[in-house]
Amino acid sequence: MKILIIGHSVVDHINDVIKPGGIYYSAAGLYNFKNEEDEISLLTSFSEESLIHFGNLYSKINIGLSKKVERVPSVYLKIHKDKEREECYSNLTDKLFISHEIDFNKYDCIYINMVSGFDINIEDLKLIRSQFSGQIYFDVHTFSRGLDENNNRCFRKIPDAKEWISSIDILQTNENEIFTLSDETDLNKIINEIFESGVKYLLITKGENGVSIFYKENSIVKSISENAVKVNAVNPVGCGDIFGAVYIYSYIKSGNFETALKTANSVAGVCTSYKSFEEFKNLKRDVNRFIN
Repeated sequence: MKILIIGHSVVDHINDVIKPGGIYYSAAGLYNFKNEEDEISLLTSFSEESLIHFGNLYSKINIGLSKKVERVPSVYLKIHKDKEREECYSNLTDKLFISHEIDFNKYDCIYINMVSGFDINIEDLKLIRSQFSGQIYFDVHTFSRGLDENNNRCFRKIPDAKEWISSIDILQTNENEIFTLSDETDLNKIINEIFESGVKYLLITKGENGVSIFYKENSIVKSISENAVKVNAVNPVGCGDIFGAVYIYSYIKSGNFETALKTANSVAGVCTSYKSFEEFKNLKRDVNRFIN
């Protein structure tokens, strides 16, 4: 199986700790969960300086579609237990280069994570959609946040949201991001709008409260939820990025959205118990007790 991951690489600053962030989490989670014969291709950007953070992983996957840039974005995070985290950016870079020459149909699925919110534009997404007949997974992520004069990222209504959604098969948001996709304020109305735009599955992640998936059956919107797995969570950063990559991988492998939901939820939960990326090598082993 071949999966293409698209999104910005960023460097996270959490308190006084500096570590790789953004699409790195998606790639790291999937790399340590996939089967040996599966191939990950990553379309991102990286700088020579940032390879101290990204190099160990990126040397193990296909980064032939990625570009070297002068610098990558830095994200300064404040994590709160009782509300959405705060984000401030510096070194914002150009969008990723999506070429007409890429053979998108050689991939079994495409996972797009809007890490910076500027990763691709609507023309890029339409190009991918026009040339790819498989499943496109889209994580709204920081696309839900605008940029103020101090480079703080604050929630806003996403411009032309319906146009974006119409090119997506599977959509991921969290409980706050979902409200940036519509002018409606009622959750059920927003969910209906999303399905009217052509989305097949909607995933809403809820942190400690697990995740819900919405789908249509006989023209009726239904949902299934999974509780968060019980682990000693020490680091919530990146679990949503890992969830999405593993979900689309598992869905394409199994053909079953419920199996994919349970698997991705378990993987994301286990990752919150890891204090370092070195522990990711144990991911498949540690997840087995939740999904078997």
